[in-house]
Amino acid sequence: MATSLKIGDALKGRVQQLANQRRRSAHWIMLEAIQQYVEREEARESFRQEAEASWEAYRQTGRHLTGEEVAEWLTGWGTASEKEIPDCHE
Repeated sequence: MATSLKIGDALKGRVQQLANQRRRSAHWIMLEAIQQYVEREEARESFRQEAEASWEAYRQTGRHLTGEEVAEWLTGWGTASEKEIPDCHE
């Protein structure tokens, strides 16, 4: 699928300058930028959907962990006293 992209002269110049500095083509720089943007936005959307699902589960069940419970659990990560995640409660 061929796609064209129109960008202003100022941005075009910046892309070309970066391409020269990185010893890459301007095409490579633009593809890399688009790929990173799409991956970042996909991750953001996934996080948003997960947060909405968690909120809905909480609204339906009332089950949760407090911030203090989570903080206490996290302090043990990577140590000899690391514990399993605590059970949610109402």
